[in-house]
Amino acid sequence: MFSRILTSALFAGAAAGLIAAMLQLVFVQPVLLHAELYESGEFVHFGAEAVSAHPDLPSIDLMRDGLSIIFTMLTYTGYALVMVALMAMAEGQGHTINGRTGLLWGMAGFIAFHFAPGLTLAPEVPGVAAADVGARQIWWTGTVASAAVAMWLIAFARSWMLWGVAAVLLLAPHIIGAPEPDVFTGPVPTEIGALFAARAFGVGMAAWVLVGCFAGYFWNTEGARAEA
Repeated sequence: MFSRILTSALFAGAAAGLIAAMLQLVFVQPVLLHAELYESGEFVHFGAEAVSAHPDLPSIDLMRDGLSIIFTMLTYTGYALVMVALMAMAEGQGHTINGRTGLLWGMAGFIAFHFAPGLTLAPEVPGVAAADVGARQIWWTGTVASAAVAMWLIAFARSWMLWGVAAVLLLAPHIIGAPEPDVFTGPVPTEIGALFAARAFGVGMAAWVLVGCFAGYFWNTEGARAEA
């Protein structure tokens, strides 16, 4: 069982992480590099001459981008390990696990790890005002944990009471509210911040769907191979 979990997670996480890293390099990194031009003071948004919205950005940095790809693959391999372990539990309870059902698992992972915390604590570009890092990490961790439990209850619970508990778990962190800065400052145009948040959510959703599909597929394949 452990070998099946480990093998499925390694293949799923590495494949999804590699694709996610490529998507980040194409869609997310250019927005970050653009924001850094304002953070460094090279570009000024207010009180100066208008600057191009399409500047020349730094080219590919093999060291930085290579490490980013490796780190992303390792991160999603960790996510895949958790997901495959939960898939094993679900299969033990009689639920079907394959690439198609894995898509739903991936969407649940996206909601728990990206959408739920990002609904109140949105992805941020460099240089924007932010509350204390420690406080934000505590809120983020609690929100992810409560959303993950809520997703499990929505998927596998069989009573309205437990579904109600899931709704409370999803809403509670946002009713409490995430830590916010005392004042709003930042040199980066709001258009860049909005684009970054949108692309971070889009790439995150694609990556989690891939993790779920790959995890379900490899889990099913490894199971069939073990039974052969």
